[in-house]
Amino acid sequence: MRKTLVALAAALLASNAGATTLVINANGIQADGQSQIRHFTGILIGDDGKIVRVLRSGETPPSANLIIDAHGETLLPGLIDAHGHVTDLGFSALHLNLVGTSSLGDLKERLRSYAAAHRDMPWLIGFGWNQELWPEKRFPTAADLDAVVPDRPVVLERVDGHAVVANSAAMRAAGVTTQTPAPAGGRIENGLFVDNARGLIDKSIPAPTQPDLDRALAKAQEILLGFGVTGVGSMSTSVADWEAFRRAGEAGRLNVRLMSYLLGVESMKAVPAPTGWMYGDRLRAVGIKFFADGALGSRGAWLKQPYADRPDTRGLQFHSDAEILALADQAAAAGFQTATHAIGDAANAQVIGTYEQLHRKYPGDRRWRIEHFQIVDPADIHRLAPAGIIASMQPTHQTSDRLMAQDRLGPNRLAGSYAWQSVLKSGARLAFGTDFPVESPNPFPGLSAAISRQDVNGQPPGGWIPSERLSLGEAFHAYTRGSAYAGFAEDRIGALEPGKWADFILVDRDPTKVDPQQLARTEVLETWVGGKRVWSRPASGSRPERGR
Repeated sequence: MRKTLVALAAALLASNAGATTLVINANGIQADGQSQIRHFTGILIGDDGKIVRVLRSGETPPSANLIIDAHGETLLPGLIDAHGHVTDLGFSALHLNLVGTSSLGDLKERLRSYAAAHRDMPWLIGFGWNQELWPEKRFPTAADLDAVVPDRPVVLERVDGHAVVANSAAMRAAGVTTQTPAPAGGRIENGLFVDNARGLIDKSIPAPTQPDLDRALAKAQEILLGFGVTGVGSMSTSVADWEAFRRAGEAGRLNVRLMSYLLGVESMKAVPAPTGWMYGDRLRAVGIKFFADGALGSRGAWLKQPYADRPDTRGLQFHSDAEILALADQAAAAGFQTATHAIGDAANAQVIGTYEQLHRKYPGDRRWRIEHFQIVDPADIHRLAPAGIIASMQPTHQTSDRLMAQDRLGPNRLAGSYAWQSVLKSGARLAFGTDFPVESPNPFPGLSAAISRQDVNGQPPGGWIPSERLSLGEAFHAYTRGSAYAGFAEDRIGALEPGKWADFILVDRDPTKVDPQQLARTEVLETWVGGKRVWSRPASGSRPERGR
């Protein structure tokens, strides 16, 4: 009787608890420490779930209790997303999904259907709209939402998380009127609440319960593992999120490895110092997350020069130089790594300056992080490496934002935009992620964009600012070793090497033998964490027989 790898492994693992496992006849591919693609044919996994040996072509396989024949399928290290929002991903899948809405009318229709199907919900929450994808390109307003749902509070979050639109019922519940002033670092326009103004509405939305958070975490893990993501830099982790992660760890339900960056210094009241690794290296509080500005789509990114498409603004500066230095210093003094959101060139310059001061004050390996590093003055890029600053970037932001960035900046200010190759050439470290749920957590479109500067449809021809393309090895390095290094986890994950966890995936194609658009469409067949299969695609009957 023919058996798949899934069926064979499940049966044998059940009867050989604690046994060593040998995967043979694999098309193994990973990036080495110099960002070169290396091939291997198998791995030996110890009874502790860690790699004992990596087999090269021509080597005699060692003996093992369990032998799994991969029959030539491609095996990669588990991908590590350096920057994602874990519970937000779960909630985005469980709430009203507005990703990909094609017009304001489409948004209204989705809201109408959702409201009709959830008549018992006191608040209607949605996520994912992007007015840049609509023909009219205007922001939705409270009046737009009132026309669909006038009797219950509605709050719909923009895809980047930096703006929400609320209907009149939600504003009444929050005590917001037309006379309410916008706080510093925020803006209010016709029911649209941008960046720091979000707090005026968010404070009134009923907080998720523990069961809500647990369901969101479970859903997020299901999604991530299905895309081959085995580790995440969990950004803006709230105390409630952290407690949900701990509950999952205690219950043995934590399969994705989480390097948590708590939200702001206020979180230090609950978690006053970095933690060690817990639950078999599946959870650690490593850093504190800050914000220097907003997002480009809502014109909240803080620029050195006015927006080309709105010359009356340079975006939103969240903190003075003294304020952001004091905040980061407080976190650094407690031993936390700092990770600061900066999208505009003015915000990036401010954060670089802050880190340069902290680098002089705190010697040693602190790995200061800038999250996004999207729009940067080229003159500032060379400042990263001397201060030990990591650029944590998201390749699919470039393909999603390309046309908008051209509108916001104009044609003469694009140098230094999403400048991955320039970062590497400067000697700085690069870590890749997606910023999910802002983008899909699927890492393969990101790998494709990194090597082509094109979207999944091959646009634009020749790539956008093609000089910033990466090699496939450089892109894989940024999505594995680079992301592990960014979270102080390179001694545990990020590569399949002796002593590191056997976190790996099997995929349906060889990334070294397909074009970028085919790479973007890669599908994960199985995901393994710590030498155990934790996710598999439903069997199709087309995969070869496994094992012996």
